[in-house]
Amino acid sequence: MRLLPLFAGVLSLATSYTPLCATAVASAEQRAAEMLSRMTLEEKIGQLYLQHDSAEEALIRSGACGALLNLTDAETADRLQRVAVEESRLGIPLFLGRDVIHGYRTAFPIPLALACSWDEEISYKAAAVGASEAAVVGYNWTYSPMVDISRDARWGRIAESFGEDPLLASRLGAAMVRGYQTPQEGLPVGMAACVKHFAGYGASEGGRDYNSTLIPPRELRDIYLPPYKAAVDAGVLTVMTAFNDLDGVPSSGNRWLLTELLREEWGFDGMVVSDWKSMDEMINHGFCADEREVALRSAKAGLDMEMVGHCYINHIASLIEEGALDMATIDERVMYVLKAKYAMGLFEHPYRTKGRESVILSKEHKNAALEAACRSAVLLKNENDILPLSKGVKVAVIGPLADAPHEQIGTWCFDARDEDSVTPLVALREMLGEDNVLYAPGVSYSRDSSRDGFAAALEAARNSDAVLFFVGEESMLSGEAHSLSDIHLPGAQEELVRAVAKEGKPLVLVLMTGRPVIITDIEAEAEAILAAFHQGTMAGPALAKLLFGEVSPSGRLPVSWPVEIGQIPIYYNHKNTGRPAKPDDFVPLDKLPLAQKQSSLGFTSSYMDLQPQPAYCFGYGLSYGNFEYSDLELNTDKMRMDGAIEVSATIRNTGRREAIETVQLYVRDLVGEVTRPVRELKDYKQIALKPGESCRVSFTLLPEQLAFTGIDMERKVEPGMFKLWIAPNAQSGLEGSFELLP
Repeated sequence: MRLLPLFAGVLSLATSYTPLCATAVASAEQRAAEMLSRMTLEEKIGQLYLQHDSAEEALIRSGACGALLNLTDAETADRLQRVAVEESRLGIPLFLGRDVIHGYRTAFPIPLALACSWDEEISYKAAAVGASEAAVVGYNWTYSPMVDISRDARWGRIAESFGEDPLLASRLGAAMVRGYQTPQEGLPVGMAACVKHFAGYGASEGGRDYNSTLIPPRELRDIYLPPYKAAVDAGVLTVMTAFNDLDGVPSSGNRWLLTELLREEWGFDGMVVSDWKSMDEMINHGFCADEREVALRSAKAGLDMEMVGHCYINHIASLIEEGALDMATIDERVMYVLKAKYAMGLFEHPYRTKGRESVILSKEHKNAALEAACRSAVLLKNENDILPLSKGVKVAVIGPLADAPHEQIGTWCFDARDEDSVTPLVALREMLGEDNVLYAPGVSYSRDSSRDGFAAALEAARNSDAVLFFVGEESMLSGEAHSLSDIHLPGAQEELVRAVAKEGKPLVLVLMTGRPVIITDIEAEAEAILAAFHQGTMAGPALAKLLFGEVSPSGRLPVSWPVEIGQIPIYYNHKNTGRPAKPDDFVPLDKLPLAQKQSSLGFTSSYMDLQPQPAYCFGYGLSYGNFEYSDLELNTDKMRMDGAIEVSATIRNTGRREAIETVQLYVRDLVGEVTRPVRELKDYKQIALKPGESCRVSFTLLPEQLAFTGIDMERKVEPGMFKLWIAPNAQSGLEGSFELLP
């Protein structure tokens, strides 16, 4: 038995990173204060301005620009940085920002897929590789990780999220912060991370991007805020505000959020930046009348740097002159910008391309991306152990995602190139030989409704031993501003699946998407289903290894997978209600007799036409092993407020192959002064077991892990009875109970 993570040596480990020490922080504070004392008002305002693309050299030379976004080459980055450092009066270096969300040129799986690994080291490596490649081009700041909790698969940006659970998102988000900011080549911080979108952006109503969010304050603190707090605790240098409002107050002008919570309660000492023109958009929200009021509200709320807009540049000076804004407020905003630059060593090392050997697309980086892709796929179904396939079979490779190098990269990865992607078709031909791979896409792209390619696909299936069907979405169907009201597979894909299934050959569906998609109508047609999401540059080799048994699938779902769209929002850690639904409550509509009485179906929280349970629950995933759970033990059934409980179980691999299992610990607080979820994830561990091997997996449960926000909005741990489960997913497992004593 091996406890995971298993990976070492290739890159610096996540555990090697520590946030900046107190001495470094104090030094940054002192140096920033000294610099501030020398600045004119115009230079101060310039530090609060983030401009898109290349700025005029004269603007930088005058000190009227503090950061640039989306430069495209190292030569430009070094040239403009040189103007700032060597030709401006004070020599303050620029932040040079870029979205490095899941890799730079070496594209890793999208964050939702990375979350399927349930492995902090995988997330750490993705960020560290992206930061090291982006640094070659001169970038020193990235707008990642996104830790918005998402319970709605319609929302396009679920692709950028870590899913629906606050603990999992907290751990993976903090790991990415460490990965981006880990030291590089003598620099104290490789790349400044920016956790986003603060706060609650993932709860956009109707799954529509930029929409309002209605989050009760208690739910905000217990579900949506913990991942941001984890990033702050991990030492993140910058925080980005969200587009949405919270209870009617847009995030970019929300003093409670940016000052009272983030700075005063959490102790965040870094820089806050707006999202793209999110300050201006407070006018559309109806929160501000004009840009002048935007600048006033944002500055007083605690927003330090404006991305792209011109509210600060155009209005701060006049606001101070009028007495509406005092200089102390602006000094505070500028101090946070300067401290972040000093803390990451920008003054000492402004030219980050100098002397660097290019690591872009190195063998080491592609191997890390391959490992991440292998670990991020979730095996949803495997009837009669059809997978893994034997390498002696002839396969029909069908579907629009089988050879789509651009689409497999996934959303929001600007710098990865199609020609660097290795597709499933290419990898399978290399593994099996071209004569054993019959390729007919059937439809040319995911939204294609034409049936012109059906005949060739059916012919390929007819002449094969098994069908590998790569269905999904193009990368542009998910991500920012790409929400969908219908998350079935687009185009004629479902129709093609049904037609191919009639050929009677074993059929394996590989889902290459940016979100969970509805597969209810075709699920029965496939003997096996592998959810790969968009896996990046090395998707093809990873999927070939998984399908043919060189690697066992080990991914577990970070979100609940809906049966139908009408279930959304759907999530495992819901409340029980006074009349909870039960699986046997459901009677299909076409089975109901006529002339039924109104009370004939009972009165529970269910649908008349659908079971409320997901198709696949949070934490779910199969492997090529078979894991049995037994012998749950608690060292005590009574826990005191200053104590702990040790809970353990035996996990045995009764399958025929070595595999990884993610062992999950859930708890339910049975009675609280406010209602509690039916389950909450409290911990998890990963183990690798050979066939026939078993091990004892133990967890230590502490009282503080049972805390919640009480009726008085104070964080508390309440005595009472609890259930717990050691489980393979959120709907099963070994059940025990204990009492927390006063």
